[in-house]
Amino acid sequence: MPLHSALTTAGRARAVPIISVCPNRMKGVLEGFPRFIAKWAHVSGFSAASGEIGLVPNAKGNLEAVLLGLGGPNPDPLLCGCLPARLPAGRYRLDPAPQNGEMAALGWVLGTYAFSRYRQKDTRQAQLVLPAGADGAHVTRMATSVFLARDLINTPANDMGPAALEAAARDLAKAYGARISVIRGDALLAKGFPLVHAVGRASAQAPRLIDMRWGPVRAPKVTLVGKGVCFDSGGLDLKTSAGMLLMKKDMGGAANAMALARMIMDAELPLRLRLIVPAVENAVSGGAFRPGDVYASRKGLSVEIGNTDAEGRLILADALALADEEKPDLLIDLATLTGAARVALGPDLPAFFTDDSALAAELNHKAAHAADPMWRLPLWRPYGARLDSSIADINNVSNDGFAGAITAALFLDRFVEQAGSWVHFDIFGWNPECRPARPKGGEAQAIRALYALICDRYYA
Repeated sequence: MPLHSALTTAGRARAVPIISVCPNRMKGVLEGFPRFIAKWAHVSGFSAASGEIGLVPNAKGNLEAVLLGLGGPNPDPLLCGCLPARLPAGRYRLDPAPQNGEMAALGWVLGTYAFSRYRQKDTRQAQLVLPAGADGAHVTRMATSVFLARDLINTPANDMGPAALEAAARDLAKAYGARISVIRGDALLAKGFPLVHAVGRASAQAPRLIDMRWGPVRAPKVTLVGKGVCFDSGGLDLKTSAGMLLMKKDMGGAANAMALARMIMDAELPLRLRLIVPAVENAVSGGAFRPGDVYASRKGLSVEIGNTDAEGRLILADALALADEEKPDLLIDLATLTGAARVALGPDLPAFFTDDSALAAELNHKAAHAADPMWRLPLWRPYGARLDSSIADINNVSNDGFAGAITAALFLDRFVEQAGSWVHFDIFGWNPECRPARPKGGEAQAIRALYALICDRYYA
């Protein structure tokens, strides 16, 4: 795989050094460089605060060095992501070399991202000489896959409806020789996906179930399910205008699942991969599903609609039931599912749910190592009673509004029985503000840690 264009392996000797310094170690670090650099840092008031940058000129006015403030002994592992957009075009090297050069390089590349579909981006580019020992192919794979998720989420719903999401999945399948099938419109009823059909039938674009397969049939089965609500108006339980502003990102689960699938296929992991994406728009029309309606599900459970704005769990229920029928070794679903998870953990920390404590421990370890944070919340079984319905097997929302992320996970749990292990991720899929390597906008969450876990389980 060719290196990402923001990386290079050539010209290290002529590259401008980037000197990373902590406030309490600045003097010692700068002693190994020409004396005027330390003097410049002192005169300019450079304090080595986190993400602070100092451009040090030489006597000819050319750039001699870049100072990067770490801000403390435990800096952000992706801090280098703050540099590419703020440095002049040219070639740079990290000096001294960081302990985790691969993570620094990943941060650098992630920091080059710009969504340019509708507006031309700055074409200047600062290149980083790949640190010694860093796997450039891995860095490129991770970053390119993250960019896929970001691009899909950032694209507005007029250009990223169910048909466009299907087209993106087909492009992914074609790139890696995967097989793909799609069930659309009323065929969903005939094929046993009544909840997907009910949620998406009010839209001018037909709902659909995207099913992609890749890898040897006899290999361990890993199945990814991603929520593909391309826009969520709330349905007849209509959202406010403010509540709709970010609803182009409600297919963030599908975008992340597709990006994780790309990582797996690009690395040629020895897996039987399956990707399932129910793609819909939750719209309002005369055909919209209603509060109080009762629908069958693929699983055979009847579902009362307590709220049409809790539609994501409905389409996931049918998709998870399909995935579960194949008894995968590992079943992962990703969804921008509940505001309750954001209230509990904020935008940066995805919630995950699983009954497999060993899997949870592995995920926590990989998340810390990959700087890809997540937090386990409990599948607290007593709360399942909050989903009781007097006329159906289950309601799609609780009767009191408490523990919304947990009750949503418990709803999904009713549709998974045969998978070896199942984990549900309730993600935000969006950066509300810019941070190093994490620009404002659509974001990949949890998938770098999931990829590391899958590699360890099935490839190590």
